[in-house]
Amino acid sequence: MCRHVPRCPASDAPDCEAARPVAHFPEQGWSFLCNGVLLFEDTGILLPDGAVIPPHRAQAAA
Repeated sequence: MCRHVPRCPASDAPDCEAARPVAHFPEQGWSFLCNGVLLFEDTGILLPDGAVIPPHRAQAAA
């Protein structure tokens, strides 16, 4: 799906969030990336195969 040079990370790569957005809807809280990943504002991820990666925001320092 990605036509960028260099290519964006695949949807199963650990850094899949680094792919470029194809559609961005901040008012709805999500972006569609060129590798087929849906990235949500809360850092949750929906992969193209339907797998879910729960939100993983960094914890604030105490």
